[in-house]
Formats: sequence, structure tokens, C-alpha cells
Amino acid sequence: MPDQARHLDAHYDAPAERGEQSLSTRLRAAFREAGCDPDHLSLEEIAGIDQLHLGGRRASRSLAVLGRLAAGSRVLDVGCGTGGASRLLAAEFGAEATGLDITAAFVEVAGWLSRATGLDESTRFLCADAAHMPLADGTFDVVWCQHALMNMPDIAAVLAEWQRVLVSGGTLLLHEVVAGDDRLPLSLPVPWARSIETSHLRPRQSLEAVLAESGFAPVVVRDVTEEALAWRRKHSRREGSVATSPPTLPGPALIFGEVFAEMGRNLRDNLAADRVRILEGVWRKA
Repeated sequence: MPDQARHLDAHYDAPAERGEQSLSTRLRAAFREAGCDPDHLSLEEIAGIDQLHLGGRRASRSLAVLGRLAAGSRVLDVGCGTGGASRLLAAEFGAEATGLDITAAFVEVAGWLSRATGLDESTRFLCADAAHMPLADGTFDVVWCQHALMNMPDIAAVLAEWQRVLVSGGTLLLHEVVAGDDRLPLSLPVPWARSIETSHLRPRQSLEAVLAESGFAPVVVRDVTEEALAWRRKHSRREGSVATSPPTLPGPALIFGEVFAEMGRNLRDNLAADRVRILEGVWRKA
């Protein structure tokens, strides 16, 4: 875990790794500058830093509906980032969400944002490696993961942990980046990696095979690359239009640094060239 955590800290909280202020300090200051009270925020005010994956909240809602997420479900949000999906599932679907992330700065921010939005009673967060989770067996109805497996080198260990913490017949909901058919090198950096050494993309066939070997049976799997590309193109245009005039409310550039706009353009180009694709799916613990 230490090496993996260090690599991900260097990527997901690059400004702090360079000796700048911590992520929570930077974000709190940005909310104050925008005229917001950092300790009393709405879900709309935090939308720009809430869900750091393609499709944002719309993609999370789509996955929850596809998986028929029921009120009262105990959900483990793996690779939760700043906790946006956990809060959405609690606020809109009545879930009891536990977010887990290896990046300590994300976990700190996730807890603060849940308190600030009044969702701290239905969400909780912990810092841990998904391949070694400090959680009891059979304690979750759903494992939820959006754009995080490509940061996990030991996928077999991760899936074994997911099997362990799920109840019998539990559900796995994935919204994931996979390698496309064009095997030319990725345009880098991208939102999940600055070098190829820290990107663990797998082709769809390989991912589905390891899921099956780990005891997960597919219920429905969809390729949603075209929708993701349209969303990324729209946001790339928006990011380009504010290059000289920062948005009023904080956005992902405060997390990733000034390189975020380049990451977004590269992701758009990788999607368009079929170097990466996006899957949305539901699997059942066999």
C-alpha cells in the first residue's frame, strides 16, 4: 500500500505534493472567495468537485437506476474520491453509503463535504487500500465503483475483497474505463494517470474474464463510450472558454492543478480514437 498510495497522492493531490496548501485548505478558501460558507454548502455548490468521473452526477444516477438500487441498501463506494457518489446515493436513493479511498486528502474532503451538506449521518468515509479493506465479511448489499479499477494493479486481490464484504447475492455496480481497440499509446496525462506506469487499463474482455473468475456473474453490461465522449467534448469546450476567467465555484483544477484542462483534452482524444472505452454494468455475486 505505501508505494501505491504515494503514487496516487502525487497524482490526485499534486499541488500539495509540491508543498502547496492541503486540498481541504485550498477548497475551503475557494468557497469563501465564491461567497459560500465552507461549513454549510449545497450539493449544487459542490458539483464541480463532487464526482471526478466521466458523466458526473448523471452517470451515477444512470448506474444506480441500472442496478435497481433500493432504499436502505448498504453500499460500499470503492475509490470514492471526494465522496460525490456516496452523497448522491444517500440523498436521492436512500442508501447507507460507506466510501473508501486510498488517497487520504480525498477522504478528509469527503467527510467535510458530507458534514457541510448535512449528509454525514448517511455517509461515512475511510482511508484504505481496496485490496486490503478493514471491513467485516458480508456487510454490504452493493459494491459501487466508478473509474477506480484502472488505478488498482492487483485486481484479483481487489475482487476477492469485494466478494468477501458482499452479502450472498450482493450486487457489483461498475462504471469503468477500459482499453479500447486502438492499442497505440495513450495521450497523457489523463485524469487517472500522468505516466503509463500508473495506468492499469484492461481490455473489456480481460476485465469481464477476471470478474467471472472471481465469482461475479453479469446481469447487464453496456458500452456507454459515445455518451461519455459527448459529455467530455462539452466539458472540454467549457474548460477552454474559462481558461482566462476561472469559474466562480471550485472545480477539478483545484485538485489536479493547471494540467487538468490538458488531461480533459487527452481523455477526449483517447475516447475519440478508441484507445479507451467506457463500460457501465451490473454483476451479481454468484
